[in-house]
Order: sequence, then C-alpha cells, then structure tokens
Amino acid sequence: MNPSPRLAADIIIEFPDGEIVLVKRGVKPYKGRWAIPGGGVEIGETVEQAAVREAKEETGLDIKLTGLVGVYSDPGRDPRGHTVSIVYHAVPVGGDMKADTDAAEVIKTGDLFKNPLAFDHKQILMDFLKSR
Repeated sequence: MNPSPRLAADIIIEFPDGEIVLVKRGVKPYKGRWAIPGGGVEIGETVEQAAVREAKEETGLDIKLTGLVGVYSDPGRDPRGHTVSIVYHAVPVGGDMKADTDAAEVIKTGDLFKNPLAFDHKQILMDFLKSR
C-alpha cells in the first residue's frame, strides 16, 4: 500500500493596508526562514477549520477566510515528504499578533521577498500578487 500525501492548509493573511503576515519558522525544516502561516490538517477537521486554527496558533490572529488562492501539490515542495497545501486568503478580524507554536517571530510586511522564504512560499505569494 502506498502512503497518501499529507494535507496542509496555508493562509495569506492580509491587513487592510495591504501588508501580509509572515512567520519566522522556529523548527526544521527551514528553521529561521520566513513563511506564510499554516500547517497540517488534523483528522476530523475541514481544511477551512485547519486554516483558521493554524492562523490562530502561529500568529495569535483570528481570521476570516475570503477566498482560495490555490492548491500546491509538487511532490518536492516539502522536504519531509509529499504534502499538498490548500492556500487561502484571509483578513484579520481579532486577536493580538504574537508568535506561537512553531513560529519564532511574526511580522506584517509589504516587503515579502526581502528574506529567503520557506518551502514554495515565494511562488505562492507571487501567484497571489499576480492574481490581484
């Protein structure tokens, strides 16, 4: 039996001023690199529920999902193994921005490509910006 790919939910959280939330990864892989918030979908949870949970866990923000950015399924996108990510756009609706769980730091920025990004998040952000 072949194992199935893992499923993840990632979120582009955009403030009204156009700045986007990035987290600095505190764990491997890509420890120290910036990423959009996100993580694995748990058993019994919808992808949308996972996106809201992961945003809260990593950034402290409560969010409202506003749309689907895309599905990213390249088998090599995560060095831990084949992971399919469903990426949402969201806006913050509450909470206090603070890093938690596997995020070492959290920022909102308009300079998305200043520092190296983890996984395929540069491509995801470029796709998002092109779609606007």
